Amino acid sequence: MSSQKSIGDQELALLRFINDRTQATVAEAVEGFGQPRGLARSTVLTMMDRLRRKGHLGRRAVAGVYHYAPRTQHSTAVRQAITTFVDRTLGGSISPFVTYLAAREDMSDAELAELETLLETLQRDRRKKR
Repeated sequence: MSSQKSIGDQELALLRFINDRTQATVAEAVEGFGQPRGLARSTVLTMMDRLRRKGHLGRRAVAGVYHYAPRTQHSTAVRQAITTFVDRTLGGSISPFVTYLAAREDMSDAELAELETLLETLQRDRRKKR
């Protein structure tokens, strides 16, 4: 696993917000991300600084204003969050998660097809390694 520290749900959502825009100032993040969620400017700033210290965001000053940009793709951060969840919460076993997915009644046909494709790819890759 990478040396980056784990990321929380709110941080992941903020990283997605910034990633979707390629960069954001604190003011832009407050307006587009924080205000709709009822978050104070100080909270958004703290989250952005935490993401920067964890290695997920970089920043550079432009005309005296910091512009934050992702150092980690959102998909990479999601993968890291899932790994942390599986390791910490599920004791490293994905079986409880697969059981959860199997019991979901609201899974769409597209999601099921995507899971089937992923499973086929996993099985094919395993056969190649043998």
